[in-house]
Amino acid sequence: MAFAESGRDTVPVQLPNGAIVKVEVASTGREDVAFDVKQFQPVADAIEGVVQMIAEPIRKVKPKKATVKFGMELAIESGQLTAVIVKGSGKGNLEITLEWEAGSQEGK
Repeated sequence: MAFAESGRDTVPVQLPNGAIVKVEVASTGREDVAFDVKQFQPVADAIEGVVQMIAEPIRKVKPKKATVKFGMELAIESGQLTAVIVKGSGKGNLEITLEWEAGSQEGK
């Protein structure tokens, strides 16, 4: 049986389409992470939730272009694969860029 101490490990993850990929995850504490295939759906749900919370306010301000960046780390918690929003390169964990053009009209 393989146990991961606090650190990183590679685990098999099943995507919604059935494909299995190996993903490096951060683990906290001592737990079995090597033998069972983890489901990716909880991570996909977390990404979808973050995107929905960001997209609605962006739609309201109607920029010509929007870019959203956020760092995400995968972790094993209670035997489940989870998504953790993290800081990257000393920057904040969420970066949003909105662009408008002067004199632009909607629909053109």
